[in-house]
Amino acid sequence: MTNILDVKDLCKTYVVNKRQNNVLRNVSFHIAPGEMVAVMGPSGSGKSTLLYAVSGMDGITAGEVKFCGRNIAEMNEKELADLRLDEMGFIFQQMYMLKNLTILDNILLPARHSRKCRETRRETALRGHELMRKLGIIDVADNDINEVSGGQLQRACICRSMINAPKMIFADEPTGALNRSSSDEVMEELVKLNSEGTTIMLVTHDVKVAAKCTRVLYIVDGNIKGEFNPDQYDGSRLRERERALNGWLMEMGW
Repeated sequence: MTNILDVKDLCKTYVVNKRQNNVLRNVSFHIAPGEMVAVMGPSGSGKSTLLYAVSGMDGITAGEVKFCGRNIAEMNEKELADLRLDEMGFIFQQMYMLKNLTILDNILLPARHSRKCRETRRETALRGHELMRKLGIIDVADNDINEVSGGQLQRACICRSMINAPKMIFADEPTGALNRSSSDEVMEELVKLNSEGTTIMLVTHDVKVAAKCTRVLYIVDGNIKGEFNPDQYDGSRLRERERALNGWLMEMGW
């Protein structure tokens, strides 16, 4: 099976006041199609930087990142932008939706700029409605973004990330700004998407979130120090997965 993401000896260095700051150091891992991989680690360990680097949102200093066999380090800015728009979906802790558009129009926006979209506007709108119906927010399609709850807004962001049928979704703390109830609802939708074949890489501090993933990478000081597989435990017993992950994180120095 060909990996959807291959990362080898990835390094990311920032220069601040003529001093080098090595944020990522010789990071190597892969993600196969259909996986749901969580990245955990202490604050400042490089989790979000890693997510942005492997998705082409930020440049790399050294190493190799291949997305579906294509080395993104060799792409120019336009090629990267087209790749992110057409083949990747993004979900952030901050929703980044346009205030002058309705929820539905925000969801449809990426499709209207995508090169691979050959649909009419009506066909795209129907698909947007179907995604909203699937995630249980069809009743707020015409609402402004300040007229919905945080959980509804984040589910709308999931719809937006899926509108171009991406090969992979990248999520940076997708439940970080939500209460527990909304967080559980959003994770339920992400797990459902993953079970239907969508590959997901997410950054999180939340053990309850990470325990629902198929694999957990633990990063410290810009380097991956360990890997945990929650799937070795009974998938129907979430508390058992959480306890096992908590124990492993403590061993890792969490």
